[in-house]
Amino acid sequence: MSATPAHAPALAEDLAVAFAPPPQPPQSVNWFMRKGYPQGAFWAVMITLVSVTNDILMRLLGAGLDIIQISFFRFFFGMLAVIPLMLSHGSTLFKTSRPWMHFWRAILGVGAIGGACYSVNLMPLSDNTIIMSSQPFFFLPLAVIFLREKVDMSRWIAILIGFIGLLIMFQPGAEALRIVALVPITAAILFAMSDVVAKKMVATENTHSMLFYFAVGTTLITLVPAILVWQTPSWYQLGMLALLGIGGNLIQVCMIRAFSATDASALSPFRYVEFIFAALFGFLFFLEVPTLVTLTGATFIIAGTAYISYYETRKEQKKKG
Repeated sequence: MSATPAHAPALAEDLAVAFAPPPQPPQSVNWFMRKGYPQGAFWAVMITLVSVTNDILMRLLGAGLDIIQISFFRFFFGMLAVIPLMLSHGSTLFKTSRPWMHFWRAILGVGAIGGACYSVNLMPLSDNTIIMSSQPFFFLPLAVIFLREKVDMSRWIAILIGFIGLLIMFQPGAEALRIVALVPITAAILFAMSDVVAKKMVATENTHSMLFYFAVGTTLITLVPAILVWQTPSWYQLGMLALLGIGGNLIQVCMIRAFSATDASALSPFRYVEFIFAALFGFLFFLEVPTLVTLTGATFIIAGTAYISYYETRKEQKKKG
């Protein structure tokens, strides 16, 4: 039935609503998507928060499932979470000009996350995080060599301050330097290499594409090993594994947003903030109480992060002024 004149105003309103442009995100949301050091720092801190949350999940799951199977499900559920986003854009996001970089990033990701999952079940949460905090020390020279980033003296000073704090907490010569510490150290190196590859890719690859191909690659790589050690998880375990997969994707999104906002080397000191979250959650979930030595080292880490934050903010203000 055609619309009568009496119904015309209502029909016009319906058409106006149907074809109206999508509402613009509020200014507060736009802030998070801009380029700049404050935005990069925010996303870097979010990486550490989600990372520690995933460590807790992996530790809880490690009591009943094999590490390889945990890693597989993390990648598998991460893949399932990103597929709807890919399909919503048709076939556009499936196109990539760097398939081999996706492949090598997946290889590095399996080694890094597998090592992290193993180490978090070997030692206290805070100790594991302390050792994993060595990642910036490997990333910084890699960023200089492969990304051609210029690292000025202020960034080196911030890294040095954080390194002093790491040494204080690491306590060279103590029990923490046993052979088992090689596991998180190796994982930290692989994470640094993976971050360098990701930084190289963000200029040409879509965020969703990077998430998807990383999830697919890591899932396929770990599928056969997971079958060999298979244990049917309970519904409760499946729920935690699903959260682990979603958390893995969130880390990727935060990392890509951080690298898109500012230089990767400028964000390195913020990885130390992860210890603060690890110490807090370690106490809340596992009754692990940080020692005085650990807290002293954390003070240096916070100081280094505050210094680089102040310096980078001042530098950006001068550029705008």
